[in-house]
Amino acid sequence: MGRAPSIDEDALLKRLTEVFRRSGYAGASLTDLSSASGLHRASLYHRFPDGKPGMAAAVLDSVERAFGAILEPLNSEDDLSGAVEEMARRVGRFYDDGRLGCVLDTMTLRGAPDDIRARAARLATVWLAAMADVARRAGATPRDADRRARTALVSIEGALVVARVLEDPAEFQLALAGLPRTLLTGSD
Repeated sequence: MGRAPSIDEDALLKRLTEVFRRSGYAGASLTDLSSASGLHRASLYHRFPDGKPGMAAAVLDSVERAFGAILEPLNSEDDLSGAVEEMARRVGRFYDDGRLGCVLDTMTLRGAPDDIRARAARLATVWLAAMADVARRAGATPRDADRRARTALVSIEGALVVARVLEDPAEFQLALAGLPRTLLTGSD
């Protein structure tokens, strides 16, 4: 019988995510990942035989699962305004109300492997498609719905940058509050 892991999977992924979120793929050293996880390098390699690429893939798997839950109201609720408001609440929790940077952004910085960049792009595309679908269901033309979704994503991502740079999450919270208006009526 093998030794029990010294950290459970969810906690480990959360700690690894924070390193990638803060440092990007290329900047996340094995020393940083080991230190953040509380595991020796050998233990990390035992859990992730592919090394840092395997850790990054596991982090993106975790982010994909989180975004499945974040986007779920857009697919399941008939009240479009309530659905967008709930998605915004969940996005806010995921980014600690604007206190955390975007892992999709940092994972795609220069030096990231093409497959990691492609996975991050696919996740952003899924997010855009879910928001565009809500805009279409609210009466937007397909072209306008796509524009509204992109405007919403730019607003969220830009507000995350401003929140990080100014160490003030207020702009992020305002961006989230404006999502129903942006997606459902097309006004910014």
